[in-house]
Amino acid sequence: MKKKFNLHDGKHGAALTVRVTPRARRTEIADISDNGTLRIRVAASTRDGEANQKLLKFLEKVLQVEKQRLEIVAGENGLDKIISVLEMSSADAEELIEEWIDNN
Repeated sequence: MKKKFNLHDGKHGAALTVRVTPRARRTEIADISDNGTLRIRVAASTRDGEANQKLLKFLEKVLQVEKQRLEIVAGENGLDKIISVLEMSSADAEELIEEWIDNN
C-alpha cells in the first residue's frame, strides 16, 4: 500500500509539506515519511538559498508548472517547508508526484 502525501487544498491551490536534505549527490524524491511529508534530496548547499532554488526548479518539473506558481510559504530557512502550488488541486499535485515516483 502506498503512503499518502500530506497535501492540502489551500485558498488558491495545493500546499505540500516537504523535508529537504541538502548536499545530496542528485536531486530526487527520496520517499514519503510516515506523517505524509515528501522527502526530497537536493544537490545543492543551503548557502545563499541554493537548496531552495534547486528545490523549486525540481518541483517545476515534477508538477509541470511555471516557477511563479510555486512558493515556499513556510520554512524558507529550515529543512521542513510548506510549498504552495497556485492553481492546482491537491489531487492533481498528488497524481503528478506519484507519476514522477513511478517513472524515475
